[in-house]
Amino acid sequence: MKIMVTGAAGFIGSHVALRLLERGDEVIGIDNLSDYYDVNLKKARLARFNEHPRYIHVAADLADRQAMEEAFARYKPQRVINLAAQAGVRYAAENPHIYVSTNITGFLHVIEGCRQHEVEHLVFASTSSVYGANTRMPFSEHQSTEHPLTLYAASKKANEMMAHNYAHLYGLPCTGLRFFTVYGPWGRPDMALFLFTRAILAGEPIKVFNYGHHKRSFTYIDDIVEGVIRALDQVPVGNPDWRGEAPDPASSHAPYRIFNIGNEQPVPLLRYIEVLEQCLGRKATMEMLPLQAGDVPDTEADMSALAGAVGYCPCVPVEEGVARFVRWYRDYYRVPG
Repeated sequence: MKIMVTGAAGFIGSHVALRLLERGDEVIGIDNLSDYYDVNLKKARLARFNEHPRYIHVAADLADRQAMEEAFARYKPQRVINLAAQAGVRYAAENPHIYVSTNITGFLHVIEGCRQHEVEHLVFASTSSVYGANTRMPFSEHQSTEHPLTLYAASKKANEMMAHNYAHLYGLPCTGLRFFTVYGPWGRPDMALFLFTRAILAGEPIKVFNYGHHKRSFTYIDDIVEGVIRALDQVPVGNPDWRGEAPDPASSHAPYRIFNIGNEQPVPLLRYIEVLEQCLGRKATMEMLPLQAGDVPDTEADMSALAGAVGYCPCVPVEEGVARFVRWYRDYYRVPG
């Protein structure tokens, strides 16, 4: 199968592309290698498969309409996985325009390419951040997501609404995946596990927000990849005679689905740090700080919808996942054990 993966040099995108190549698919990777974080890390991710005979790399920005139109016209993917995005919930305070350019305009170019070239299935990344001000746990796809607390979350909510529109009007099969706190080898340097590891090894204090009173559905990268590919392989089927208004994503009669992907066992942040300390063999010095604006105290994923649809739930415990990350970190940065 010929599959386009946007964000192929990114954390999740590179893992997904590699798994698809390993199972025999042809991958068209799209990435502009933005300098939001270390470009060398992105190049190193690509180096794992950019010589693969079934991998084609396209250096393009999703916001470049002409480049995206040319990519779709030239390579004619059968299915598309959109993982490219401007991430980071706090970076929006510094550069809000990039979120609209990449996450909304860029997504429009992707979904238009899918429509124009009759792509069989679009799978796209959303985020648990869309649950925003919700406090009822676990977060379910049936809950309202009308009150996002960050521009990043708002942009991903916009993606969900745009995808439902295209599924309803044009019959484009779309599946949105709400990721919960993804971590693991080759992760982003701006994420907590990366920041904590670097600081502890340097003997510097780590910043612990909300005074450590967070709980998160920390989800290991391999679990995310498995969920993405299983979702990709099951194309949603709508009811072409239905023209009503869906009360929520789970009951839409368009060929459209929304799923959570997250570990059902939320872990307290202080336990997460404790596991990291054990793996590093060093204690952390913690700088306790108040809750950050736009952040939420807890997340917990209801996985019943994804489990029912594709027969899979994330299963890697944090003890194992953090240990794998630490081994990768030491190897990649040549840090003695």
